[in-house]
Amino acid sequence: MKERRKKLLKFAKKIDCDTLVAFEPENLFYLTGFWGEAIGVLEKGGNTTIIAPELEVGRAKEESKDCKVVTGERGVGLISTLVSQIKKNKVCTDCNDFSIMTSLKKSIPKIKSTTEPFYNSRIIKDEEEIRILKKASKIIDNMFDICSKRMKIGQKESELQTILMSYALDQQMFDTGYKSTLNPLIIAGGPNGALPHAQVTQRKFKKGDLVVVDLTLRYKGYVSDSTRTFALGKISSSEREAYEIVKESQKLGLKAVKPNVKTKDVDLACRKFIEDKNYGKYFIHSTGHGIGLEVHELPNISYRSEAKLKENMAITVEPGIYIPNKFGIRIEDSLIVKQNPVIMHKFTKDLLII
Repeated sequence: MKERRKKLLKFAKKIDCDTLVAFEPENLFYLTGFWGEAIGVLEKGGNTTIIAPELEVGRAKEESKDCKVVTGERGVGLISTLVSQIKKNKVCTDCNDFSIMTSLKKSIPKIKSTTEPFYNSRIIKDEEEIRILKKASKIIDNMFDICSKRMKIGQKESELQTILMSYALDQQMFDTGYKSTLNPLIIAGGPNGALPHAQVTQRKFKKGDLVVVDLTLRYKGYVSDSTRTFALGKISSSEREAYEIVKESQKLGLKAVKPNVKTKDVDLACRKFIEDKNYGKYFIHSTGHGIGLEVHELPNISYRSEAKLKENMAITVEPGIYIPNKFGIRIEDSLIVKQNPVIMHKFTKDLLII
């Protein structure tokens, strides 16, 4: 935690700030080890304070690391307590709430709203974060194994989700709370698989379905993300061809991952192969993204990005082909950027026909 705080202050200093204030739970957790309703304050020298309502104080004291915990009244009271702590400091905060920032600027003239120090720190994972991500990825691999044994014709997408989430919860893996979906998982059979962010439905699996299973779950705060596509019974030659194209595309993308490589070159490695096979218009999203305390973090693995990969970034590589109203295929791994990348998922990428 001490090294994280040094890193945060280093990035804060680059934008002429001596104090960081975390409102977002991900940044609060990164700074303090506590995930809850509170405000985290990191001051020059490394002194760290949590300002929490009384209902969170007990847990904040128990779960945080090397923090002073101060009680403030819930809501506006927390802001007042914050101001009393840092009134004369040069502050940057992840808060982007207009009314809160307007109030803070009246008392703290040298305050700016930016996530830059937080994301610049979080983008490189430390040993503890990598250990947690590896464990999360292993649990997800076990869930794919459950799919291979429990998925069947006539089963509803929602029924498979229930089986998988029951196991996940037993393993202390939880829903990410991602705001753009109503479901913890993506389980999409047949034509539903053509929607990259399909909602889980009551549709029953049919013979000949390709089934996209995207497992994005949180373990000890950190998100691992992986996708496999299964076949139920005999599939067509064109579907099998498309599967092998996605598999080879993903292999080329993984091979392109190295420190100092531009992220757009990883995207290009996947995308060019799919385009050369005349499926380019059916690869309708970027190749991947960073993972960590959020589902989607920096860097973006996209043809639009000029960012470069750095050692110990955690990213996904996930090309896909989506044929509207027919089927979808996606293969995804989470990995740690190294000279020889650490691919955290070991479950087979060969086509499994159930």
